[in-house]
Amino acid sequence: MPNHPNDRPLSPAAQESSPHPLANRESFGFSVEARIDGALGRTGTIRTPHGDIRTPAFIPVATKATIKSVRPEEILEVGAQATLANAYHLNLQPGTDVLDAAGGLGRFMNWPRPTFTDSGGFQVMSLGAGFKKVITMDASVVPDDAAVAPNKERLALVDDDGVTFKSHIDGTTHRFTPEISMKLQHEIGADIIFAFDELTTLFNTRDYQETSLERTRLWAERCLAAHRGLTEERSHRPYQALFGVLQGAQYEDLRRKAAQDLGSMEIEGQSFDGFGIGGALDKENLGVIVGWMSEELPENKPRHLLGISEPEDMFTAIENGADTFDCVSPSRVARTGRVYHPDGRFNIPQARFKKDFSPIDEECSCYTCINYTRAYLHHLFKAKEMLYNTLCTIHNEHYTIKLVDDIRASIEQGRFYEFRDAVLGRYQAGSTV
Repeated sequence: MPNHPNDRPLSPAAQESSPHPLANRESFGFSVEARIDGALGRTGTIRTPHGDIRTPAFIPVATKATIKSVRPEEILEVGAQATLANAYHLNLQPGTDVLDAAGGLGRFMNWPRPTFTDSGGFQVMSLGAGFKKVITMDASVVPDDAAVAPNKERLALVDDDGVTFKSHIDGTTHRFTPEISMKLQHEIGADIIFAFDELTTLFNTRDYQETSLERTRLWAERCLAAHRGLTEERSHRPYQALFGVLQGAQYEDLRRKAAQDLGSMEIEGQSFDGFGIGGALDKENLGVIVGWMSEELPENKPRHLLGISEPEDMFTAIENGADTFDCVSPSRVARTGRVYHPDGRFNIPQARFKKDFSPIDEECSCYTCINYTRAYLHHLFKAKEMLYNTLCTIHNEHYTIKLVDDIRASIEQGRFYEFRDAVLGRYQAGSTV
């Protein structure tokens, strides 16, 4: 495991009660450093009780307090600065009370660096409508507020107070409100948590988007109030930064309104510490939509884009003002046989790799590429050996994290556009691998 100052766990003294309930807020902060010439993108540093995050940064997803098939130590070795877990899943199993008793998410999963949790809103709605991981990124769909995946029943019902839903595990009924989401996330104990919002999709009509946006605004106020109260009650714990979540689908006026409303929102002295850009985004207009919100949000607070990891999307998002992102894709596609390469993503199970004794990427310094060949990985996949998942997840997470690290360096060096064009030109050309 690398020797890094952020690797140290919190000392007991760091968890002592503070004289004022919100005094621990000083342990969180954000500073802007270099900027992309002529664009909204920037580098910066997010400061948390468990160490700093240099931005832009990719945050690997540890949905159930683990990145599937990979030890936390291996995620440290590939350069991850933080991980993100999911409140919906951890509430159902093992229960947030277990994580609270363990001393929080980081201690529970033996992760010594910063942690995020999303509110669970995405899973409540996507699983509730039977869409699983993906809802839609295509703005050409026909609007239908009652859309449910084929052959599925709706498992989540929204009202102005919250969401009632059935567990996808055992069918039991549960209830999320802004206050419940805040309580669960405080018990999970991540450094950065997200306000509870209603996820809308590109299936929804304009009228429903407007109704939902106002509902999410009112929920955001309730989240701020609940967060302040929980911070007072739990002053023996490190301060948890609360990010507001911006919705509005593909509509400029709604996206800007969400950013203005949450960017200026303050309840009893508590404002949002940062912002999450959420909801289904029209992929073709990703940069434009992110830019709308970045132009409206406070410059001195970080912006997290939820669910983005493809190289072209990350360049676009960074250029338009996103500071951090998370996505399950690097680990998920690894498990289905796909690996990242500077010349484009390819499928290890293809027959042409059966006797290919080169690494996934000759230029890559990850553990997998240093020690194993495409032929061996091909064999592991065909033999359904679990080691395949581990080795290819290590490579994909390393590729994604390093790419964003290199983007950050290019901004610092004043060569973002040159670097973007070179990387994407090669990746999209998809030359021989």
